[in-house]
Amino acid sequence: MEVTRRDFVKLLAVAGGIGLADPRRALAAMAPERLLDFEAYGNVTLLHMTDSHATLLPVHFREPDTLLGIGAERGKPPFLTGQAFLDHYGVKRGSAAAHAMAHLDFVELAKRYGRMGGYAHIATLVKKVRAERSGRTLLLDGGDTLQGSATSLWTHAEDMVQAINRLGVDVMCPHWEFTFGIERVKEIFGDREKSGSFKGEFVAQNVMDVSWGPPGEPVFKPYVVRELGGARIGILGQAFPYTPISHPRRFMPDLSFGIRDEQAQKWVDELRKERKVDAVVLLSHNGVAVDLKMAQRVRGIDVILGGHTHDGLPAPIKVGDTLVINSGCHGKFLSRLDLDVGKGRVAGFRFKLIPVLSEHIPADPDMAALIERVRAPFARRLGEKLAVSETLLYRRGNFNGTFDEVILEALMKRFDAQVAFSPGFRWGVSLIPGQDITLEDAYTHTALTYPNTWAREMDGAEIKTIMEDVADNLFNRDPYYRQGGDMVRVGGVSYTIDPLAKIGERIRDLRIGGKPMQADKRYKAAGWASMAEVDGPPVYDVVAEHLRNVKRVRLDTTSRVKVKGA
Repeated sequence: MEVTRRDFVKLLAVAGGIGLADPRRALAAMAPERLLDFEAYGNVTLLHMTDSHATLLPVHFREPDTLLGIGAERGKPPFLTGQAFLDHYGVKRGSAAAHAMAHLDFVELAKRYGRMGGYAHIATLVKKVRAERSGRTLLLDGGDTLQGSATSLWTHAEDMVQAINRLGVDVMCPHWEFTFGIERVKEIFGDREKSGSFKGEFVAQNVMDVSWGPPGEPVFKPYVVRELGGARIGILGQAFPYTPISHPRRFMPDLSFGIRDEQAQKWVDELRKERKVDAVVLLSHNGVAVDLKMAQRVRGIDVILGGHTHDGLPAPIKVGDTLVINSGCHGKFLSRLDLDVGKGRVAGFRFKLIPVLSEHIPADPDMAALIERVRAPFARRLGEKLAVSETLLYRRGNFNGTFDEVILEALMKRFDAQVAFSPGFRWGVSLIPGQDITLEDAYTHTALTYPNTWAREMDGAEIKTIMEDVADNLFNRDPYYRQGGDMVRVGGVSYTIDPLAKIGERIRDLRIGGKPMQADKRYKAAGWASMAEVDGPPVYDVVAEHLRNVKRVRLDTTSRVKVKGA
């Protein structure tokens, strides 16, 4: 790779931003053969990525500005954002690492450091580590991989299956994968008895078939055992425990999920006593808070590689002897964990959360060619320009993001509604001011298999009840009662929320159209992603048509949500 003087200066700036001590080493450190700047350790290397949400290409993704921890969680990872996050981990504001891990100065830093992620760039990193640590490396994927893009939706996830096979994912666990339906899941991943088109192993100890009643039979392999560097590693899978609650039951009839601590303990004991493993890894889609509690309750887990809550953790959180790791989302990060393993124990570790700075990492030619091929039939449609954004558009955070406001406004206009509801999904890329909004961008916030919209009258009491239920899901003091996602996004409504209040008393000063909500008054409401089957137009069509009409997006970014004690 030929590097110009201009490239050299740019690489110096980026390398300095990720904390290299000697700027003279910057060029070498950012070159493919030195990108990780990681001194190998021990005899086992685990690479981990999660929650890519079908993001094949590099993207902008703004980290949250608000993540509220409850009780003992407050002020501790992963419930840190912005400057508090940077201070805790010793990251310099304005650096490449700060851009990757915090929302501060996002537009300025996005222009400076460019997009992140992309499977072709991740493939370059994976190949580099595998070449360095041959016979000692596993690539683990925490799920939420197949869903989140137009091409994945249109190909029934075939584009992503090809991508993860080309990347060489060794072991994977699921969540949103089930929204393609259990039959498609089995076509791709197989079950306990047979394999699917996925070339790696699929593990999920907590998914049971209850066709003949509880407790049911395991649907998938609970674990796999791999030999690496002379050590035996057991990888136990944990699917998202609340999949049938978060998504329509029709996609997974007769399946039961749940956390299943006692069952997990049984498998861990089996791995250690009967399979004689030297280390146990839980590949989890619980979310960090649930992982931290599970680490306290299930003995014998050395490492939890987690997903679901999209948290990028620059350092493991230690719970007793268990390391809890989360690797962000949308392909922004690749985690590397080197372990010294032997004689039934982990003697030490070395870890790095690697920002995938795609403008500074060459694309792997084989993966790039595959991505171009699977996207080619849809290229013209994906590239349709709908509007131009004059506002930073993003979704992630406890409360309404600006792209959420676009969706809500589209629903309210389409149905002439006073109130609109949009789920608090964590996935969806960011767009910086001046950027064209394409049809593909609209799908990155709406691409799911139950996209139909709805409209009906609701009284004020019902609106408040919905909001209170979601608030308890988000702010329940017991992580095991949090069933995924952020606060429901509500259009046409302002309110105050007290996360520490009792259930049913968190939402206050609820106003609709600027006027106090009346519990017995009827309001026209609209929404999408219903658990029931509805027949309104798909939300991506509603949003696309709205953007075609407005042509330029300029939003009032004043929050309509006030948080008591924030």
